[in-house]
Amino acid sequence: MHTSLGFVAPGYENVLALFESFLGGDPRYSAQLAAYRNGAPVVRLTGGPEMTGETLTGAYSCSKGVAAMVIALLVQDGILDLDRTIAHYWPEFAAHGKGKLLVREALSHRAGLMGVEGGFGLDEFTTAGAAARLAAAAPAWEPGRQFGYHALTIGIFMEELCRRTAGESLQDVYERRIRKPQEVDFFLGLPEDLETRYQDVLYEEDPSQAWVDPLSLEGINNNAPIGTIMELPNIRSVRAAGMSAAGGVGSAVGLARLYAAATTGVDGGKPFLTAGTVASMTLEQVWGLDRSSGLDNAFAVVFMKPHPSRNFGSHRAFGHEGANAALGFADPCYGLGFGYIPRRQEEGRTPGRAHRLAAEVRRAAASLS
Repeated sequence: MHTSLGFVAPGYENVLALFESFLGGDPRYSAQLAAYRNGAPVVRLTGGPEMTGETLTGAYSCSKGVAAMVIALLVQDGILDLDRTIAHYWPEFAAHGKGKLLVREALSHRAGLMGVEGGFGLDEFTTAGAAARLAAAAPAWEPGRQFGYHALTIGIFMEELCRRTAGESLQDVYERRIRKPQEVDFFLGLPEDLETRYQDVLYEEDPSQAWVDPLSLEGINNNAPIGTIMELPNIRSVRAAGMSAAGGVGSAVGLARLYAAATTGVDGGKPFLTAGTVASMTLEQVWGLDRSSGLDNAFAVVFMKPHPSRNFGSHRAFGHEGANAALGFADPCYGLGFGYIPRRQEEGRTPGRAHRLAAEVRRAAASLS
């Protein structure tokens, strides 16, 4: 018999009921769910086998939303301008007609650089060497004209822009300016002494992904010891490096607290992002058919935006999902910070349960307004 541990604030009982229905309907289901409202925790639930409130696990591309908080700070500090060209900060990037590409365009998946020929090795992603290879690469389409999800290379863009403007790694800025002072239980670079809290993500092999075309731009070197992107956070070197595109690990409470700290503040403190910064970073940049996935998508600067097939929040919501169906977001209309991380990859790799839970959290918040 699976049980849920944690609490829900008065008015959020339907969230608990929905979470427990998931537990009762699937004996393999394990997940964490957390939400903050106006800076205070209102939901914290954990259930399923080998999942506790202290468990840390992979959240895949939720890492992009976490890393984007660093980009937002650089914009807020005035050292990174979204309307400057990438080449202004990174002159080598101008090769092959990429000199006019703006920062906001690159960070909304419009660069045409989903990877490089031959792929990157796992040990390259967080290095200046990966950035040099990306800068020298020719784009797959005219930069800025169309968009397609840059699943791994957008992390290289963020990390190199941080090195060029702040003079330190994105991971170090995140740790010093966000994670530690805000007490966020989500890591871009998991310390060795916290390894005992980590539990591998469980996933099913996908036969359709059994062979990767060696001439495609998949982003990971064919010689790398990896068969699927689902392995990434389960590899110690990846989670230790904190690859900003997909290597972050943490808890649902960590994701919820991060988004709340950015937008409403937590524990009575002020938000670490101004309303103007949030508005600038979360203005929708692209919407429509994604050239990489062939599906509808919508992005602000790095952050995902809600749309009919990803209905996680109001029109002002912003966040990011992960390949295991994890989800973290803020919804300023409701004063919410939300985090959901399943232990086992969910069917279809889309956060259907997360969307349903998010809807119940919003409904409760609206009823208490």
